[in-house]
Amino acid sequence: MPWPSRPWPPCRPTPTAITFITWPAPPPTSAPWPNYSNLKEPAVSRPRGFADLAGHTVGVWGVGVEGAATRQVLEQIGATVIAVDDAVQADPTVLQTANGGLEALRNCDIVIKSPGIPRRRDDVLALEASGVPVTSATGIWLAGTDRNLVIGVTGTKGKSTTTSLITFMLEACGVQARSAGNIGLPPFLSLDAADSWTVLEVSSFQAVDITDAPGIVVLTTLGEDHIDWHGSLEQYRHDKLQLTRAEGHHLTVVPDDPDLLLHRTEMGGELVTVSENDPDLATTLGLVGAHNAKNVALALRATASALHRSIEEVRTAALREASSFKPLPGRLTLIHRTFRDGLTTDFIDDGLATNPLPVVAAVRSFPGRHVALIVGGFDRGVDYQPLADRLTDCDATLTVIAMGEAGERISNEINRRAPGITTMMAADMTTAVTYATQALQATGGVVLFSPGAPSFDHYQNWRERSDDFTANASRF
Repeated sequence: MPWPSRPWPPCRPTPTAITFITWPAPPPTSAPWPNYSNLKEPAVSRPRGFADLAGHTVGVWGVGVEGAATRQVLEQIGATVIAVDDAVQADPTVLQTANGGLEALRNCDIVIKSPGIPRRRDDVLALEASGVPVTSATGIWLAGTDRNLVIGVTGTKGKSTTTSLITFMLEACGVQARSAGNIGLPPFLSLDAADSWTVLEVSSFQAVDITDAPGIVVLTTLGEDHIDWHGSLEQYRHDKLQLTRAEGHHLTVVPDDPDLLLHRTEMGGELVTVSENDPDLATTLGLVGAHNAKNVALALRATASALHRSIEEVRTAALREASSFKPLPGRLTLIHRTFRDGLTTDFIDDGLATNPLPVVAAVRSFPGRHVALIVGGFDRGVDYQPLADRLTDCDATLTVIAMGEAGERISNEINRRAPGITTMMAADMTTAVTYATQALQATGGVVLFSPGAPSFDHYQNWRERSDDFTANASRF
């Protein structure tokens, strides 16, 4: 079918035959990008929303939550969908990548890739080199929506909490808002009113494919994570910051953190730094720790900027509606408390702490207490030496119980860098919780499950792992 004529926003250059190649150049240490000089002109150069894909053959690569939703939307608008997944699926219409699926994708006008498939995987780059654009569902949605009503939130830690805080504050100020993206449902599934706000949590997997910036971008932290996916720490940070560099005028709201601001030249947008914390409002909202006081301050600034109101106005509205805010599960959540012989032991689920940064923040949330820290899980190659070094600076008596391959590496680093911290290995969650409670028998304290590693060595997802911790905690 002929390509429909659509106006391009004034901020964009005149499109060329290969305008779909919009990914930022990788850092010098990365593998070289493929040569695109002899590509055929694609049937779809740069869609400005899903409607542009009507009548086209579209590959959906990866059929998880976002992939299934993408397939549903495409079929509703009349696109021909070729569904492919790396794993064998029960659905016979889904091809396996290694068994005819990749070849089928080469015949598509455009391919929408799941965030879980690494951007620089050889078969992804080869597909693009053959002339097929590869993009993301979130990127297509952002290109076609009113981005002045979108606040994007990314960061190594704190992005889910900050996303939920901004949504809460917008609603407290009387406007319609919803959280979407990495925190929950894909943004393109909602049927909210045209003037409602979207607070979009964006992972580094998603950020790398985004070319159109939300009106406001919030960057919570910039540490180390997902090295197996991105290839290096430098590449991870480069990809994470892509959301701030995407096209279109926008504010980039960041904490006044010296380590983060070392990367300010790699950020785009109009930079707004937040130096204050708000521990009083954080406590009122049921949030624990100095890092959450910073998340509250970032959310206040982003909400005030979005609504053109003062921070004090937003804060007053948040205090008025504080009882309606529900902290997210798996983020420093008190799930059980015991009283024995005059001693109190709190069981805290921080199961979504899947990298070292939030583990340190979690331990620092309990100054002066004896903390039995349960860590470990799937090993994805993260450097745990900084974690060991920072744990020595925490104002808490610490016992570390480690599980899995990542746990063994964490334990080894602690033994090497911080020999004053007691460590022990546990074969499973039941054993880990038992060891933790035994460590606190004489003092009471905090059994803190903050793994610092993903769950998929023994569990389907983080929630199943947190449920296992909760079930074991309830035995005491």
